[in-house]
Amino acid sequence: MNMGEQKRKESAKAEFVFGKKNYKFMLIGLAFIAIGFILMSGGGSDDPNVFDPSIFSFRRIRLAPTLILIGFAIEVYAILLNPNKGDSKK
Repeated sequence: MNMGEQKRKESAKAEFVFGKKNYKFMLIGLAFIAIGFILMSGGGSDDPNVFDPSIFSFRRIRLAPTLILIGFAIEVYAILLNPNKGDSKK
């Protein structure tokens, strides 16, 4: 094995694209999205001839979509966050 191959193998160590901080924010964003979809579910009627006004509740019309949008915003932030900012070691 020559020096070029050895250096290539050393530099090909398992290195994640994102840092630990990015993954924490991604999980937080995913939790917001999941909670939003859970809050949006339900409210339907078993009988199609019966109208159920609970589908227009504040929880389903305002709260759940807002949580989902906040979750997507957190996901974008997690992707754009630079985990090495402030680290002087290299």
